[in-house]
Amino acid sequence: MADGSTIEWTDATWNPVTGCTKITRGCDNCYAARFSERFRGVAGHPFENGFDLTIRPERISQPLSWRRPRMIFVNSMSDLFHKRVPAPFIDQVFSTMETAHWHVFQVLTKRSSTMRAYLKRRYEKTSPPAHIWTGVSVEDAGAKSRIEHLRGSPSAVRFLSIEPLIGSIGLLDLRDIHWVIAGGESGPNARPMHIDWAREVRDQCAEQGVAFFFKQWGGFRPKTGGRSLDGREWNDLPDSSIRAKVA
Repeated sequence: MADGSTIEWTDATWNPVTGCTKITRGCDNCYAARFSERFRGVAGHPFENGFDLTIRPERISQPLSWRRPRMIFVNSMSDLFHKRVPAPFIDQVFSTMETAHWHVFQVLTKRSSTMRAYLKRRYEKTSPPAHIWTGVSVEDAGAKSRIEHLRGSPSAVRFLSIEPLIGSIGLLDLRDIHWVIAGGESGPNARPMHIDWAREVRDQCAEQGVAFFFKQWGGFRPKTGGRSLDGREWNDLPDSSIRAKVA
């Protein structure tokens, strides 16, 4: 778990699982894989096994010890709904999140149908907690089916991470979506993001009354191009009462 995250839309990260496998064009230049593989074979390092999927039960209770409320990005270095993460372990992660109600948890996945099925089972007879937000990654128009999976998921707050934005997103149906993050790719092989693609997302959020957060232009380093879009920063959150945390 890391406090003081450099990710602009969260406060901290919590990784009860690390490692993943690539399943989509948005994964091609994954920052988490690039970072993890630097340490493969380094004895005793948390990423001694590189980006191999690793379950970390010793981290399951970490958020319970953080008494100051935070927004916490869950599994910034993995995907909680990877097919090799055991369902009982996902249950433990959700039990921790439900207990630590003073935090806001941001759960993001590309395995959107798996998350939908899980949430339907878990909250079949009860309302999903307001402090657990669920989101899907959508890198271009070809990945928009994940939005439908998210819309069909029981969740108090649903969000999209349109990052890395590597192509025009086209028309967006944002019914029952509460927040959209957009940003360009970073790293040595970063694919450029066209300004019209970012505007397309922003303008549709404005038209449909959805909070919009512009994370970065990207480039060789995440901060290379800054965060300004058409002369201003866009820092909207789905709940204005916590806006100050990432402003």
